[in-house]
Amino acid sequence: MPGEALTWLTYAGLGVFVGFFSGLLGIGGGAMTVPILGLVFLAFGFPTEHVMPLALGTSLAVIIPASASSAREHRRHDAVRADLVRAVAPGIALAGLAAGAIARVTPVAFLKYFFLAFVFYVTAQIFFGLKPSRERPLPGRAGLAGIGVLIGGVSGLVGVGGAMISLPFMTWWGVPFRSAIGTSAAISLVVAVAGTLGYVAAGITVPSLPEWTVGYVYLPALLGISVTSVFVAPWGARLAHRLPVGILKKAFALFLLALAVKLIASL
Repeated sequence: MPGEALTWLTYAGLGVFVGFFSGLLGIGGGAMTVPILGLVFLAFGFPTEHVMPLALGTSLAVIIPASASSAREHRRHDAVRADLVRAVAPGIALAGLAAGAIARVTPVAFLKYFFLAFVFYVTAQIFFGLKPSRERPLPGRAGLAGIGVLIGGVSGLVGVGGAMISLPFMTWWGVPFRSAIGTSAAISLVVAVAGTLGYVAAGITVPSLPEWTVGYVYLPALLGISVTSVFVAPWGARLAHRLPVGILKKAFALFLLALAVKLIASL
């Protein structure tokens, strides 16, 4: 392991990178955090079999403060559909808690290719502006709970807050865009908390994990990224009004895809 100072500086620098580009391009931090963390963990000599679960669990933990702040702000502006959040939350909690256990027993090959498929999906959304073609009626309680399981399960297995998954559902149901964004932020908080608890529980008894881990959450990365990203994200958001964000977003999506492919090839 490198010295402690280098370790903390590395993760603080990663937080600057993640926070800035999240604010600038509106791309969820988890999609960036997982491949970069995975590559950093490999460079720091972490056991290969633990790299993906640690990257996924730590990414979800990093999302908690950002999504909590975002959801609180959207709620202040009456942009959160609390009824939808309550309806999908049980399914999200169940699937999110299970995600860590699934990641623990699932072969690394499945986790890495599942994540790569998700990055392809994100890239396609950005490049082609994929949107639902027509509105659908809001499903009943059972249907919403099932959608919660889908959102929580997929998000937990790829280490993201789930906005890229929940937003299309909001659009299908005819939720106004402003409320869809706010509701997705609140859903991301539920996803992140449930997923983090699942990865902590799943990894708490795993031997040979690196020092400074709580289950599958690596504390130096969590603290370093969280502290710097919170301060830097507003800079990116302000700069978004001055730069050609559409072009930058497509270029960055390709960069994310290259990072994911690099991680897959390295594991």
